[in-house]
Amino acid sequence: MPLSAREIAAGVRARELRATDVVAAALARIERADPQLCAFVEVWGEEALRRAGEVDARLDGRGADPPLPLAGVPVAVKGRHGLRGAGPLLAAGCVAVGATSVPGPGTPWQTWGLGARGRTVNPWRADRTPGGSSAGAAAAVAAGLVPLATGGDGAGSVRIPAAWCGVVGLKTTSGRLPSGDRTGLAVPGVLARSAADAGLWWAVVSEEPAPAGAALPVTAVWSPDLGFAGPDPEPVALARAAVERLVAAGVVRLVRPRRPLRLADPGPAWLALRAPGADLAGAGRVRAANDRRLAGLFADAELLLTPTAPTAPHGHEGPGARYSTSLTWAFNLSGHPALSLPAGFDGDGCPAGLQLVAPPGREALLLAVAREAEQRAGG
Repeated sequence: MPLSAREIAAGVRARELRATDVVAAALARIERADPQLCAFVEVWGEEALRRAGEVDARLDGRGADPPLPLAGVPVAVKGRHGLRGAGPLLAAGCVAVGATSVPGPGTPWQTWGLGARGRTVNPWRADRTPGGSSAGAAAAVAAGLVPLATGGDGAGSVRIPAAWCGVVGLKTTSGRLPSGDRTGLAVPGVLARSAADAGLWWAVVSEEPAPAGAALPVTAVWSPDLGFAGPDPEPVALARAAVERLVAAGVVRLVRPRRPLRLADPGPAWLALRAPGADLAGAGRVRAANDRRLAGLFADAELLLTPTAPTAPHGHEGPGARYSTSLTWAFNLSGHPALSLPAGFDGDGCPAGLQLVAPPGREALLLAVAREAEQRAGG
């Protein structure tokens, strides 16, 4: 497996690695794999090598001032306009190698990507979708083409592909980072192969110190369905098994809230906020009711744990009548940060995810728990 973002940055800063060599290797991996994976809509080979040369030049002989926390790390950005929000990453030494696939125009569902060579496939099973809309981003990270990829999450568009491709996906708190979405539902996020790498991304874009360790065990509430979602048994069982591993490893301690969590289905409210002229008063009532219920839960526990997606990855013909967002979009409506952590594989060999939700502004807690899960419980 290629080096992690943390290993690359440390090696390049120490001059044990050359950024140009690291980026050239990533471009070679993309050239070999992308004809089948279709994760990219554009690859910026010449520009990426030029940028990597600039990173090397800054570091040669004199280091860099200020330091480059992501020196030489190849990053893929979501969609053709992904560079617009990548300024902090580039300033930190990242090298953008290309734009990843997103759903094509006119699709009624957003769980696939359309790359330059065709429809994006799931690296674990080519007959299944990688999820979306950050489809190519998740596929590129899962396949080891790049260690980091940017995403955007309006209803689960980082967390669902992270779950279905077996990587880490972080959705940030609404309003914490710049977003061009007029509704406030869509926020920036990242896809990475590890929580440590996702934490590097967060430290750069948030300008906060790298996430420290959490006081363990962290109190958590488990909900298989948020009170309304009706997920399939297998993703629930995989997520619950991941929770039990966290409990056994001393990472979390399950607690029973004073009131069982039963959220109102956020779907109609989410759709109303996206539709001009819709019933915004009704959407406001749903949002307010769910906000009260979540505030009550987080008065009793530090985390909420759920399956990330209600189903396994579907085929390229589409999801049918099932909403893959049923367990994720409540937290776009409420604004809470959330993270999808790999939770194992189903009987068809497809990954599943465990969703961790924290109070607003607690991204560092999510990342710290995810890092402990990887180290202690094989998460």
